[in-house]
Amino acid sequence: MESLDERVYALATRNRLLAASMFAGLTEEQWRTPSLCAGWTVREVCAHLIPPEGGFKVLPLVWDVVRFRGDLARMVDSTAREGARRPTAELVGSLRERARERLKAPVVGPHGPMVDTAIHLRDAARPLGLATSPPSEDWRLVLDFLLTGPAERGFVGIGRTKGVRFEATDIDWSRGDGQLVRGSAEALALGITGRDAVYDELEGPGIVVLRDRDR
Repeated sequence: MESLDERVYALATRNRLLAASMFAGLTEEQWRTPSLCAGWTVREVCAHLIPPEGGFKVLPLVWDVVRFRGDLARMVDSTAREGARRPTAELVGSLRERARERLKAPVVGPHGPMVDTAIHLRDAARPLGLATSPPSEDWRLVLDFLLTGPAERGFVGIGRTKGVRFEATDIDWSRGDGQLVRGSAEALALGITGRDAVYDELEGPGIVVLRDRDR
C-alpha cells in the first residue's frame, strides 16, 4: 500500500511535469507576464519550481541562510531571480529532468515542496488564462497541510487562519472554527496563502478576516 509520503512525492512530480508542459508552449510575452506570486513573472515561477540538483544539501543551505541573515523570503526570491536568467529551453528542460526529485525540505518535510508545486503552478497558469492545474481531489492534501503549524511558518503566516472555518464546494472538505470562507478547493488554497486575486471567487464573512490580515 502506498504511504502518504510516496503519494506526496508522486503529486509533486506530476505537478512539475504539468508545469513543464505548460511552460514549453508559452510565447516570450507570456513568459514576461506577472504571476500571482507578488514580484515574480511567470519566468521566476518556473525557475523556482526547478528542484535543486541532488535535493536539499545541508551545508549549502546553511550557508545561504547565513548569507541572507536568516531572511528566507529574500533568499528564495534571490535564488529564483538568478535562476530565471537562464535560457527558456534550459529552464523547461531542467524542470522536466528533475521533476522526480524527492525533496524533503527543512521544517515542512515532503509536503512543503508538493504544496509549492500546486500553488505556483496556478500562480503562473491563472494570469495566462490557462486551465493547467492539479485535479480537484489533489487539493485536499494541500489544504490539510496549509492548516498545520509547519505550513504557518513556511507558507501562510502565523495566526493567519485562526478563527476562520474553510469549506470547499467542489470536494468533501472542511476545516477550522470561526468565520466561514467557502469556495473551490483551489481558490481556498490560494486565498489561504494570500493570493488576493481569488478573493472574488470566495464567499463568507471570513474573507474580511483574511483581507485584514494581508495588511
